[in-house]
Amino acid sequence: MDVVNAVKKAKKRDKEALLQLILAEKEAYYRLAYSYMRNEADAMDVLQEMIVRLYERIGQLKKEESFYTWSKTILVNQCKNSLKRNNKVIPLGDQSDVNKGHISSTGISDYRQVEEQMDLQALLTHLNADQREAIQLKYYHDLDYGSIAAMTRVSMGTVKSRIYQGLQKLRALYGRNTDEQH
Repeated sequence: MDVVNAVKKAKKRDKEALLQLILAEKEAYYRLAYSYMRNEADAMDVLQEMIVRLYERIGQLKKEESFYTWSKTILVNQCKNSLKRNNKVIPLGDQSDVNKGHISSTGISDYRQVEEQMDLQALLTHLNADQREAIQLKYYHDLDYGSIAAMTRVSMGTVKSRIYQGLQKLRALYGRNTDEQH
């Protein structure tokens, strides 16, 4: 799909073009929403709110090629606003549904993967919220520094600093020497 042309059509109020853009990244949107909201119903609610916002504000998008960064920024803001509205404070994480008791394609049992995920989540609680968010957006959602900067409304240097300092703290907590080669 040609994103730029689809965005141009969507700007002309072509609902089908906007729907195609959203469906092309639906899994990424859902994972991102779920990582903030921590339950399926709330994630779906913020996704619906995001779609409405996208439709209302698509005309404000200046660079068509930035659609996905822009839309994910809207989604993150919807998640944060929803959490504030409901007075929920939930740490950001990517808790995927697990078929318990099976062996995954990597050969690791799902129980062990869940245990490792819980260990990682416990370590992340030692970071400040900004470091935790930046690390999780980078490594859980595979977003680049520029996208994270746009989504969190800070400079790219700040994002890099938060990730670096957070990783340094995690290494110290985990007992790994930061001078070691990986």
